[in-house]
Amino acid sequence: MEDLTASAVGFAHTLRAAGVDATPDRVHAFLDAMATLDPSDRAAVYWAGRVTLCGDPDDLERYDRVFAAFFDGAQATAQSRVHRRVQLAPGAVSDRAATGTAPEDGPTLRAVTRNASRVEQLRHRDISDLDATERRDLERLLAAFALPGEARRTRRRSPGPRGAIDRRRTIRSMLAAGGEPGLLAYQAPRERPRRVVLLVDVSGSMAGYADALLRFAHAASRRHGGPTEVFTLGTRLTRVTEELSHRDPDTAMRAVSAAIPDWEGGTRLGDTLKEFLDRWGQRGAARGAVAVVLSDGWETGDPGQLGEQMARLSRLAHRLVWANPRKARPGFAPTAGGMAAALPWCDQLVEGHSLGALEELARTVAGAQRSTSQATQRARTVVSSAGPGLARESGARADA
Repeated sequence: MEDLTASAVGFAHTLRAAGVDATPDRVHAFLDAMATLDPSDRAAVYWAGRVTLCGDPDDLERYDRVFAAFFDGAQATAQSRVHRRVQLAPGAVSDRAATGTAPEDGPTLRAVTRNASRVEQLRHRDISDLDATERRDLERLLAAFALPGEARRTRRRSPGPRGAIDRRRTIRSMLAAGGEPGLLAYQAPRERPRRVVLLVDVSGSMAGYADALLRFAHAASRRHGGPTEVFTLGTRLTRVTEELSHRDPDTAMRAVSAAIPDWEGGTRLGDTLKEFLDRWGQRGAARGAVAVVLSDGWETGDPGQLGEQMARLSRLAHRLVWANPRKARPGFAPTAGGMAAALPWCDQLVEGHSLGALEELARTVAGAQRSTSQATQRARTVVSSAGPGLARESGARADA
């Protein structure tokens, strides 16, 4: 039962990364269902999770994809559904519900939870230390990811339970009732996810992480309703959004490899960020977006230029997140020239070394873990010392 609980928690983490709102109370309901049903029956596990963990019709396809990747070790496709009916094990309700005991572990149960336990261990492993088999498992799980940007209000309105009075709908309902007074109709602003801009470092120091991060970007660019732009950083800037539009991850990665001329080369973050801002960011790609830099911060160019470009990007973007794969290592300190120059302008500095870290990054981009970090406080101090005009601009952005 301990293995089953750990597997259920890891399964819920992966579902959240795929965009399913698997809240703690739903996870508890899933565990209660597994204590009543036979956990050795794959169909019972599938339907118990589908009934308890999914709360929206859009969650069903994501649930099927994650279930196949997590428990079966198969390709995560929308066709991998289970259509059998759930059958209660003999005496499951009477004996187990009365005694409050869970089913005994057996060979079948261990077979069901073996893959899930391996995936739960994989969530915390450093990507650069994985072998070929573990990387294939990681690729299947990354294919189920989603990366919606933080929701923002639009000028359009839609019917809602509260908000401003919808005069047209109210008058139409009164006319349909023969002029008799009726209930007021309301409208509220619509919400849509913000644009997400991913800037992935593919230099030699990121060789152990670049492939997994680009697969993460592939899933992010295909699995949510908001626009996503993906660029690679090295000795030059490369836009790979079109290459990542292929449905198959392997096909997309082959197209990306052919498009990137500086894979595992040097690092000039300041120059490439300047090119991005001049060609794309200033023209609208970064305005109001959630910008994510996935890099270890090693800079062979001028760190001062990197700091200047990060300051420009922070003023354009709604939120600036830096994911550093080396942040989780013991004794890490952002003292390298590039990282030290960029940190004051980052809203959040997060890890990016493992599957679990990428899940947390997805939640951060969606706004679930938004908070005023120490980096933001340092940025305010730096800006205040830079001058009153810049301080007023940055303060207005922080308050917004």
